[in-house]
Amino acid sequence: MANTKYKRVSRKNYRQSRPKPIWWRIIKWAFLVVFLILLSGVGLFAYYAKDAPNISRSQLESGGSSSLYTTDGRFLLSLGSEKRIYIKDSQDLQLLKDAVVSVEDKRFYKDKLGIDPIRIAGSMLTNAKSNSISAGGSTITQQLVKLTVFSTDASQRTLRRKAQEAWLAMRVQREYTHDEILEFYINRVYMNYGNYGIGTAANYYYGKKIGQLDLAQTALLAGIPNRPTAYNPYVYPKYAKYRRDLVLKAMLNNNKITQKQYEQATNESIKKGLKAHNQRKQSNLRKIDDPYIKEAITEVKAKGFDPYRDNLKITVNIDQKAQTKLYQLANNGLVPFTNDQMQIGATVIDPSNGHVVAILGGRHLPASVQLGLDRAVQTSRSTGSSIKPVLDYAPAIEYLNWSTAKILDDSKYIYPGTNVQLYDWDNKYDGAMTMRHALEQSRNVPAVKTLAEVGVSRAAKFAANMGINVPKDSGLSVAIGAQASSLQMAGAFSAFASMGIYHKPQFVSKIETPDGLTRNYDSAGIRVMSKSTAYMITDMLKGVIKHGSGTNAQIKGLYHAGKTGSVKYSEQDLARYPGYAATPKDSWFVGYTQRYSIGVWTGYDNLRDGTISGIGQQSAQLFYKNMMSYLMQDKENTDWQKPNSVIRARIARNSNPPEVSPAGDWQLFVRGHAPVGIIDDSSSYDEDDEETNINRSNSTSTTQNWHESDQHINGATTQSNTNQHNSNSQAKDYHLKEPDESHAHSSSDSGANDANSNKPKQDNDDAADNSSPTNESKNQHKNQH
Repeated sequence: MANTKYKRVSRKNYRQSRPKPIWWRIIKWAFLVVFLILLSGVGLFAYYAKDAPNISRSQLESGGSSSLYTTDGRFLLSLGSEKRIYIKDSQDLQLLKDAVVSVEDKRFYKDKLGIDPIRIAGSMLTNAKSNSISAGGSTITQQLVKLTVFSTDASQRTLRRKAQEAWLAMRVQREYTHDEILEFYINRVYMNYGNYGIGTAANYYYGKKIGQLDLAQTALLAGIPNRPTAYNPYVYPKYAKYRRDLVLKAMLNNNKITQKQYEQATNESIKKGLKAHNQRKQSNLRKIDDPYIKEAITEVKAKGFDPYRDNLKITVNIDQKAQTKLYQLANNGLVPFTNDQMQIGATVIDPSNGHVVAILGGRHLPASVQLGLDRAVQTSRSTGSSIKPVLDYAPAIEYLNWSTAKILDDSKYIYPGTNVQLYDWDNKYDGAMTMRHALEQSRNVPAVKTLAEVGVSRAAKFAANMGINVPKDSGLSVAIGAQASSLQMAGAFSAFASMGIYHKPQFVSKIETPDGLTRNYDSAGIRVMSKSTAYMITDMLKGVIKHGSGTNAQIKGLYHAGKTGSVKYSEQDLARYPGYAATPKDSWFVGYTQRYSIGVWTGYDNLRDGTISGIGQQSAQLFYKNMMSYLMQDKENTDWQKPNSVIRARIARNSNPPEVSPAGDWQLFVRGHAPVGIIDDSSSYDEDDEETNINRSNSTSTTQNWHESDQHINGATTQSNTNQHNSNSQAKDYHLKEPDESHAHSSSDSGANDANSNKPKQDNDDAADNSSPTNESKNQHKNQH
């Protein structure tokens, strides 16, 4: 008996001691792994969920519109242009509720959690198959939470965000009924044109209350929130119909409508009942700020947010007084233009941080259009000679250590490898001259020769660091005209103003999301050139305003610098409009102080609109002058301090090599690269002494208006244009010189560039030369009007 008992125990011990089958061990470890994963998932979910933001009824009922604030915390405006019509749950809402639930979340009323595990699993499988995140598993409750608390920023599609979203959805589901949740959702979604909520959209699109719409119209509105822009019935009626019919099909499959109702609704015209699309006129403030708002919205979107859905608090860098002043100068006759069709684009930037202070999209902007054409950011226009400091002379100082006394040769020049001769604006060549004189008087040949020595590739890289995009395979003609916007030019010149530190121009400095996260976008900037380069360019550009090509921009007593730019017409243009030959196609002025950098373009949208003649040739300079005077009226007028890396000395005119002379002109050298015997003489420097050099410059300078004979033919062209009624007073207000006194003007430089070709083309500074080869002129000013 004992022996039998012993055998049973032995068999039990044997069975227990025997190794388990491999499948048993796999199952056991699999269960253990799953359990640990679930435990870890629950723990991680709890860890993330504990930091979820609060969500209240007032938040759920509020609109999704983002608000703009100024840097001092003042409310500017809301992006929602329409007054929201909040619709309460009622019998009139039933058809819309059926449509929304059918297409968005057909198990919505059965959902007790706020999340739908079946939809989540299905979307995971779909995404796995497509290797993307094209399918979503969100319930209507989750979408409501997303619209109320979180942003659509791609960087926020994280496990933490998803866990918090799910947790808040479960909380909302516990605290509110299904009908309340659906009411919140219907009143929050974005519906195009600044409309939030389907009740608001019913009034906007149909002029009716939601209960007065038929089935097809209701289905259309229910489908728009998925992709508001794509399903806009005014702009994309085919896509809108496709989405509407998809909603109707979902309603049919969900047994909310009959087959007959489905067929009748799908056959209904998408345009039935739609109001004529006439956008309401903007408020005066919105009209003034519209170009700025457009660029701010673009910037917010580029950062990964949707300003129309994310309920953001956006801090923009606008100075409202400066923005208003820009608008007034362009529209109220304070600055003269050739005619009412002449256009302008302008940008004001703070060089210390890159903040775009104000921006002007054009003159006579239509009151009924929001987010319209913004000429301040268009890059299809040649800069003319305003590019020379950025692309030619600054790289020459930075890489070749040239001094302002560097002797350049303004003589007959043929583009290498071609028979194309480069002319200056006056069809003359002035021979040997300093780099300072060449830049002040905006001579073309020295600029092209300078770029050739620097190398286009190296110069393009230098310009790119300052926000100017020049193809590295461009021909040498880019030296006197690249394609850039007033925004880019003001940004590039701001690097000179800040002694070599470049801040990328930005409209938005801060974005706050509903979940309490704040993102700041201000930066310390990057050094793109040495202090010596920035200072030496600024010193020469002061001369442009004092006695060079920019004298109409003079502001008495102000420390500022700047550069003009003008662009001539191509032969194709002149073949259509031969009367334009004596005038510029585009006219620029870019100038700066230590506090502000301003870029101004003037011209026409279309060739047929006219040409820049008479007083219009000075509009860019006069606009800058008025705006900078306004901005600096209560600011400290501070000059740039010469860095120790720069040597200043009086140099005998056109001496080569440079020779010190008590009667010479002030010139600058990079320390360590000045000729032997030249020492820093800055202790005796007085900027007012420079005025004694003006007469010397004038005695040799041949700089004159865009076309000398233009003044002789018209007598005084400032009175021979459509602004004749106010040109006399304007000439007095802006201290315009009489024609025979002028030595430099806004039209003293021009350029064009075939950015897509290595082959140079003729680019004259300030005058068209009709003898240029046809094959080269064909490429000039391509796509600039």
